Amino acid sequence: MASYRVEVKSGKKGTCVEHSRYDARIGQKYSDKEDLLAFEFGNMPDWCTDHPLSFWKHADRHERKNAAAYREWIISLPNEFDDEQNTMLGRKVAKAVAGTRPWQMALHGPEGELSGNPNPHIHVMISDRAPDGVCRPPKQYFSRYNPAHPERGGCRKLSGGKTRQQMRDDLITTREEIAALQNEALAEAGWDVRVDHRSLREQGIDRAPGVHLGPARIKRMTREERREYTASRRKSRLVDGEPPVL
Repeated sequence: MASYRVEVKSGKKGTCVEHSRYDARIGQKYSDKEDLLAFEFGNMPDWCTDHPLSFWKHADRHERKNAAAYREWIISLPNEFDDEQNTMLGRKVAKAVAGTRPWQMALHGPEGELSGNPNPHIHVMISDRAPDGVCRPPKQYFSRYNPAHPERGGCRKLSGGKTRQQMRDDLITTREEIAALQNEALAEAGWDVRVDHRSLREQGIDRAPGVHLGPARIKRMTREERREYTASRRKSRLVDGEPPVL
């Protein structure tokens, strides 16, 4: 059953390449992970049009110290859909989240470690630096923006100069747009289920939200803890029909 989960993270300079490889399941290190269903990218500069990993290598090398070198959105997709439908939906969502900024999207389709249910989701890595039509070599691309003479500085960061409240408002707007895209796709495919970007409290639902445990945390759980957790989530599904993401 469709469920809504959106998580946003950021990564520092020096972590881009490794995270890109992890999401795209590139290299021997991630050869045991067989859940990659699709990988796409877009809005890359001319010097790495077809090579997103090259973009992240330059970000690791030239991005400003202590700045967010990338932001990642982890977004659940409907398990009612097949791989092709979720690839199309994931592409729409990635483009909506990224706008004009460079992005890569990896669709993963693992099974829930406890439930065994499909858990399709996308990892969307985005650079905050949006191309503005000025041709810049890699080192300049990631340097400080020059508002008076853009051609002399780097690409402007779209998050630069925003207050905490403005960033919060942007996040809420994007979450709402993601839910709208999923609901549009579900309706077009003939499904009656819908997702909601609002919190349970805002929806008037009186229960604790489901917790995304993740593989590492699940591995640390005892057999009894797994049994108790699965039983509690099964009871919750009987109440409101919403499954957890495991």
